[in-house]
Amino acid sequence: MNLVLIAGPSSPHSQTGRSIGWFVESQHLEHAGAHWNHEPGSAGILSIKNPCSRLSAPARIPALPGRSQPAFTLIELLVVIAIIAILASLLLPALGSAKQKAQGLACLNSQRQLTLAWQLHTDDNDDELLYSTSRSSPRAWMTGALNFIESNPSNWDIEQDIKKSPLWLYGANSPGLFKCPADTSAVKPSSGPYAGRTVPRVRSRSMNYWFGGQDGTDMFNGSGPGWRLYLRGSDLIEPGPARTILFIDAREDGITSGGFLIDMSGYPDAPERIRFYQDWPASYHNRAGGFSFADGHSEIKRWQDERTMPPIKKSGYISFNPVPSPNNKDILWMQERATRRIQ
Repeated sequence: MNLVLIAGPSSPHSQTGRSIGWFVESQHLEHAGAHWNHEPGSAGILSIKNPCSRLSAPARIPALPGRSQPAFTLIELLVVIAIIAILASLLLPALGSAKQKAQGLACLNSQRQLTLAWQLHTDDNDDELLYSTSRSSPRAWMTGALNFIESNPSNWDIEQDIKKSPLWLYGANSPGLFKCPADTSAVKPSSGPYAGRTVPRVRSRSMNYWFGGQDGTDMFNGSGPGWRLYLRGSDLIEPGPARTILFIDAREDGITSGGFLIDMSGYPDAPERIRFYQDWPASYHNRAGGFSFADGHSEIKRWQDERTMPPIKKSGYISFNPVPSPNNKDILWMQERATRRIQ
């Protein structure tokens, strides 16, 4: 008995012929005694002498010559594009948040490492603490000052100040420890190996001014007399090492020397006199800034008052003059962790 199937462009059985063409391999047809006759542009004839023969699976032959494969329609393509766009809109905010969290963790880690180097230096120097800022003393944790002047190598050259820090020899020997990874401030040097190129500034970290003040004295004196300077580890009696800020991440438009002045005006009982004075804390981590403390721990502080986070002034300073900020809870938080009056 012969089984004959006819398939071709003009055959009413063309769908059947296509199905056979997709699922039956020629070698299996030969085993069944089949013979396929087909000429281009005409019907194809499949003759099977023994249709009861078993065809081993899988069985497949190529589609007929000249037959196009199924393709996306325009509507289907537009649907796919729309789905991709929706997924992207859902994922991008999550990716941005993940990046901020990663930068926050990196900031905390580098703050801790910098603080550990400071502790090792203190232990190795008979409990003497480094000064937050100095014009010439070797006891300063950092010399030089940042600005946006193109000829100032302190902005871009780690050899100028960073590597000269006493902490460099105590494990803080990586430039990344001196700068928050979320700080993107840059400058274009007018000289040196990077002349004419835009390069990142090298530092965003400052030390609490009340650690040594300037050269061991309170040269500021704007908060009034009687505030304690920490000159030795034994001076950290109030509010205590775990509650005394050591390193602070400063804003790119509010950082100058190595010291960060937390103005104590108005503390603790005249909050209407609270103010910023030149130095402003960073808010790089989703409205929060990085701090480390004298006991070695670090934390990210989320700000509550919008006045603590004014818009960044690119390539300039936010203010060299006092900026009143009465009843600012963020300043109060820093004052509580800065120093105390000498009793």
